[in-house]
Amino acid sequence: MRAIEAFAPYAETWLEQRDIKTRTRALYRRQLDRFLLPEFGDMSLRDITPAVVRSWYSGLDPNHPTQRAHVYSLLRAILNEAVRDEIISRNPCNIRSASVTKRQITIDPATPEEIKALMAEMPQRYHAFVLIGAWCGLRFGEMSELRRRDIDLVSGVIHVRRAVVWDGGEPVVGPPKNGLGRSVTMPPHMVELVAVHIEKFAAPGPDGLLFHAMKDPSRQVGSNTVRRHWIKARNAVGRPTMRVHDLRHSGAVLAVRAGATGKETQDRLGHLSAGAADRYQHAARGRDAEIAKKLSELAGY
Repeated sequence: MRAIEAFAPYAETWLEQRDIKTRTRALYRRQLDRFLLPEFGDMSLRDITPAVVRSWYSGLDPNHPTQRAHVYSLLRAILNEAVRDEIISRNPCNIRSASVTKRQITIDPATPEEIKALMAEMPQRYHAFVLIGAWCGLRFGEMSELRRRDIDLVSGVIHVRRAVVWDGGEPVVGPPKNGLGRSVTMPPHMVELVAVHIEKFAAPGPDGLLFHAMKDPSRQVGSNTVRRHWIKARNAVGRPTMRVHDLRHSGAVLAVRAGATGKETQDRLGHLSAGAADRYQHAARGRDAEIAKKLSELAGY
C-alpha cells in the first residue's frame, strides 16, 4: 500500500495544504488527534467503507452533538478530497444529517443590573473586561489584544484592530474574526471606568496590553484565567450557565434596545462583510455615538 493511500499521511497533507485561519487549524488538529487518527490512521483510504464510518459515528458521544457533527464534517471533507484525487471513487460518509446540528445553547442576555452585579463579583482588574464585553460587544480575543493606543478616551472610542487566538498554548495575533477592524463608541458611563482601569492595570507604553497575564505584562490574558473568575461571578449572581461570550450577545441586544438598526448593530459587533462595511460604516458612525449614549441610559446613568 502506498503511503498516500493511508489515512494518516493523507489527512496530515490535507491539513497542511489548507488555507485556513490559525484558530480553525488548531481545531482541526485537535479533532484529528482525538477522533480521527486513532480510528482511521493506519487504514487504507479504500478500506474506509460506509459501514466502517457508521460504526465509528455510532461510537461518538451523542451528548455532544455539535462536536459530533463537526468531527464528521472534517472526515467527510478529507475524504471528499480523496475522491477529487481519484484515490477513492466515492465518499463513504453518507449518513443523512450527520453534519447538521441545532444550536444547543439558548442565548439569554444579561440585563443592565446583572452586568453591574457580574462586574462587582469579578476582581477589579477585570471590571473593564466585563464592561467592554457587555456594552461594546467585543469578542474575547479582541478584548485580550486591546492595547493603550486602541483606546481613545477623548472621543470615547475603542478601535478594534487585532485579535488573539491560542495555538498550542501560545498567543497568535492576527486580524479580527471577520478580517476587518472597526471602531466602537463606548457608552459615556463606562469611559471613566475604562480610564481608571488603564491607569491601574494596563501594561505601560502605547502598546501596553489592557488585559495581560499576571506574571507577564507582555502576554495576553488567557481564557482560562478569566473563566476561573467568571464561573464564581456568574454563580454568585444566579446565572450559572452564562458564558463569557454571552456578554457579547448582551451587547447586541442592548444596542437594539437603545434604538440601533440591524445594520448598525452588525457594524458595532463586526458582523458585516467587507463590501457592506464599506457601504454602511460612514452612515452608522454618527448614530453609533447616539446609540452609546442611550446604552448609558439603559445602565441607569
